[in-house]
Amino acid sequence: MTNKIRWAELFPDEFLERQASQSVVYLPMGMCEPHGHIAVLGLDTIKADYLCEEAARRFGGIVAPTQGYQIHESGYHAPWLAEVVGNVRPFMTAMPPHVMLYFFLYQLRAFHNANFKTAIVLTGHAGGNEQDFELAARHFAQVSDMQVRVFADPELVRGQFTGDHAGAYEISQLLHIAPTMVDLSKHDRINDADSLGRFAQGKDALAASATQGEAIMEASLAKLHQVVNACSAAASAVSRPFLSYETIESVWETLKLDAPNWRTRRLNVGQTPASAESMWKPFEQV
Repeated sequence: MTNKIRWAELFPDEFLERQASQSVVYLPMGMCEPHGHIAVLGLDTIKADYLCEEAARRFGGIVAPTQGYQIHESGYHAPWLAEVVGNVRPFMTAMPPHVMLYFFLYQLRAFHNANFKTAIVLTGHAGGNEQDFELAARHFAQVSDMQVRVFADPELVRGQFTGDHAGAYEISQLLHIAPTMVDLSKHDRINDADSLGRFAQGKDALAASATQGEAIMEASLAKLHQVVNACSAAASAVSRPFLSYETIESVWETLKLDAPNWRTRRLNVGQTPASAESMWKPFEQV
């Protein structure tokens, strides 16, 4: 069997061979956003890519094209951005929830129509977004028996490590998988008058280490192995009917009716709204 794991790099025969061995597709989901002055903007995407690629290499399956855009700005994101970024350009690949969730349904359609038994969606951008993708997956289940499992990467290591944003957790991850994309010597740039300020840099970032990053990533992969095994045991072997656009549009209509429950459209309980002077204030309610 070919060692290639990326959907885009497989010939049709290679695709079918890998799929027959392990009918799992992985969707890496991330985005570009501020991670302080010490880390590259695409940290969320890079770690999602790494985990999906390693899972496919170790446990089988195929890695779908990376989703490099995510929900940000809206709902609870707005006051957070006001606090840790301020009124500066954040260089984010952010999209509103209705755009991302609508597109997500069509991504699941593509996986279904490729006849995968299981789709594992892994987002490196966490904090609540994953709940809306899980909600969308439940609506998709109205028309498909394909198993869909959605995880934000900190969920994979719950009880072992605690996720953060550009702090000891995330910077450790990046130090392990892509050390040239971290520069801890820039830690104090948050205090420079000519800098962008804090730029969402974690306060304990200097506690990060490649050793801790390796432990986090190996624990994450161990959990993914359990998920793959469980899904493989439960998966149906039936060839799936081809889903039409009309079918997905009907699912989207039901998901829109559930919009009051979208996590990314509201503030956290007890969260202080952004001030009227914040550039992020208009995004609290979408």
